Amino acid sequence: MSNIITQRFIKCHDKLREDKDVKSSRQFAKSLDYLPQSLSEILKGRRDVTLELLRKSVEVYNINPFFLHHGKPPMFLKGNEADESVRVLTVVSDDGGDERILHVPVPAQAGYPAEIGNPTFMADLPTYTLPDYKYKVGTHRSFDVAGDSMEPTLFEGDKVICSYQESNFWESSIKDNYVYVIITQSDVLVKRVYNKILESKSLVLISDNDYYQPFKVNISDIQEIWYVRAKLSPFLPSPNNLNNILHSEVKELRSTILQQSKIIKNLSTTLDNFMKEKV
Repeated sequence: MSNIITQRFIKCHDKLREDKDVKSSRQFAKSLDYLPQSLSEILKGRRDVTLELLRKSVEVYNINPFFLHHGKPPMFLKGNEADESVRVLTVVSDDGGDERILHVPVPAQAGYPAEIGNPTFMADLPTYTLPDYKYKVGTHRSFDVAGDSMEPTLFEGDKVICSYQESNFWESSIKDNYVYVIITQSDVLVKRVYNKILESKSLVLISDNDYYQPFKVNISDIQEIWYVRAKLSPFLPSPNNLNNILHSEVKELRSTILQQSKIIKNLSTTLDNFMKEKV
């Protein structure tokens, strides 16, 4: 049983043949540098469409990525809708066709902006699922938080779970004072955002840590935006355990001070005796 994205891809293929935009499935495969036999397996539901085939289909035939991922029309983009800003969002699905949450750890974030369209890079990232139904609808991704710029809201080591924001709707969907993950051409940024798209085609990014100054990013420099819906934080000891730890540390400190006091007292006695001998 093919997954839902494969089924939508097949609908696009059938529509192209119906409208005579392609003469045959073989021609369709050849135009995408894809083996006709492998395409036949996809059309028969025996295998799922590959990410590379999806990417080429979007580029060559202006298939709407939003339709592929969410099933919402139009099936194809026309005119200035089909520009360079349209990209296939790489997703990972389980055997049932449900998307898994793809996690981008700190070591991978340096390469993530440059590898967004690389299925091989994405396939090497860890994936997982969460039981809450809201994470079963739409595309979600999680990112490690690095640095202290969002303290005290987010700390280094936290993980933020985010939902994908379609670029066609950034102007209306990006809400002031909410936290987003902004993927620029070179960085992965976790910031509080103010939407200035209508006025200046930009976003103002603000850190919760006052040490860091706000700055502006032009929309043309942004590749992806992810809305932060939840965070995962490292587990902390219970208050009772914290009290025990504190008590133990105070006890050790008291013992150290007493030892130092004895050493100082002995040193003082030694010096007094030495002075008396000299006199």
